[in-house]
Amino acid sequence: MKLQQLRYIWEVTRHNLNVSATAQSLFTSQPGISKQIRLLEDELGVEIFARSGKHLTRVTPAGESIVELAGEVLRTVDNIKQVAQEHSDERRGSLSLATTHTQARYALPPLIGEFTRKYPDVALHMQQGTPKQIAQMVSEGLADFAICTESLELFNDLVLLPCYRWNRCILVPEDHPLAKLGELTLERLAEYPLVTYVFGFTGRSQLDEAFRAKGLTPNVVLTAADADVIKTYVRLGMGVGIVARMAIDPEADDDLVPLDASHLFASSITKVGIRRGTFMRSYMYDFIQRFAPHLDRDLIDAALAAGPRHEQALFTDVELPVR
Repeated sequence: MKLQQLRYIWEVTRHNLNVSATAQSLFTSQPGISKQIRLLEDELGVEIFARSGKHLTRVTPAGESIVELAGEVLRTVDNIKQVAQEHSDERRGSLSLATTHTQARYALPPLIGEFTRKYPDVALHMQQGTPKQIAQMVSEGLADFAICTESLELFNDLVLLPCYRWNRCILVPEDHPLAKLGELTLERLAEYPLVTYVFGFTGRSQLDEAFRAKGLTPNVVLTAADADVIKTYVRLGMGVGIVARMAIDPEADDDLVPLDASHLFASSITKVGIRRGTFMRSYMYDFIQRFAPHLDRDLIDAALAAGPRHEQALFTDVELPVR
């Protein structure tokens, strides 16, 4: 059994059993991958993949277990490399982040600037996607950290570190009736067409729950994955915008009126998700603590060492900052 063979079956599974696409991503030949997979199956005495002619059609039950173990082996090998790198040069390496547009656009820029100045030899990679895609990237070892609000809890192999609380605000043009209202209510808000986040993005679930608890059905006429698009359509008169408070730029958005909505919706918590078993480089601890100062090295290590979901008890008495 060779490490290369394990990488091939892992990558083929990731590429939806497309051997040609796998070969391209690994800069090797399709026949070479197929041959090595067959050799591994012959050695193990089981089929990892079912076939129709020359095409792989599905992962067999035995193959599912083998592929999962192959992933663990590959992650362990990567950790060994990280240990060696840490001891040879603790300020050199790479850090891959998976996050949403809102975090990348509004929460992370100051931190990224500070971090790259301190660690110029750490290659920083940022991938964006839906919260579920982001969590899956980290779960599969394609990114080091997931930073978002929704969906991280769907993956049991992720350790969740709460970073900060945030809430929403309402955005309307200056001449909108809500801009002249006293205290805003959900009942008044429900009278207008709304423009807000796609379900599953940026705490959208809290918004829906608040209306449902009042027996109201919001008239959501347009949804988008990021606040910049929402603001664009508010300016076009499509409806009243509901966005994360952090997404308001006092200068760029001075033509819109932000209305506090913290009394209407429960606050949301942005978290960092780390795959259990990840080897943490020194600069990775530093990155997290710069993003959330209460997450020091000892607390992060305690969370990583805790059993699945038991890490949440560590944060019971931690007061999270508000953004």
